[in-house]
Amino acid sequence: MILYPAIDLKDGKAVRLYKGEMAQATVFNDDPAAQAMEFVNAGCEWLHLVDLNGAFAGEPVNAAPVEAILAQTKVPAQLGGGIRDMATIERWLSKGLARVILGTVAVENPALVREAARAFPGQVAVGIDARDGRVATKGWATETDVMVTDLARSFEDAGVAAIIYTDINRDGAMQGPNIDATAALAHAVSIPVIASGGVSSLADLIALRDCGAALNGAISGRALYDGALDLGEALAALKA
Repeated sequence: MILYPAIDLKDGKAVRLYKGEMAQATVFNDDPAAQAMEFVNAGCEWLHLVDLNGAFAGEPVNAAPVEAILAQTKVPAQLGGGIRDMATIERWLSKGLARVILGTVAVENPALVREAARAFPGQVAVGIDARDGRVATKGWATETDVMVTDLARSFEDAGVAAIIYTDINRDGAMQGPNIDATAALAHAVSIPVIASGGVSSLADLIALRDCGAALNGAISGRALYDGALDLGEALAALKA
């Protein structure tokens, strides 16, 4: 199981939100590229990047720090937030991004997800962010009646590389991930599932690894910044 350190970008800085609220952002590093290098030097195999402003604006906003991260690091990175058309997908992948994450458009324009997955095999993931089992879009500001499992199953034959499942109520709250819901989703689809939201300790990571479903990985942010989770120790434990 891969551990994806998260770098959430707001106004050019690395921040963490509390339950997706932009007004409750804590700045952890003014230099996102330096933060990325800290994670890389600790041994991470992937980076998870989110353009928070972009998620609300519907277009990339934090392009400069993302490009700086891509220029300075050699590990693959995935990015979500504000990626809602083919031109933006093509532009990011051409800049060296390993994988784009499509969230809002997965609900509003699923045909784009299918087109992108065909055009860029292995480089398109679907981000499914949910409150109480229902999908939220546009930076988590818009709640829908779409159920997580229904949306995930609709992409079974699309060729997407992964589904990144975030329980919004757990995100940044340091209360542990929603293991039952994550495992249920992984059992419901054949697409690799990455868990996000609430991973706050080594015990959480082990619980996800041993949940009975073969998860591709887990994303952690605040716990790494707060020191509740040591990246080197966690990577070693997952390899053991």
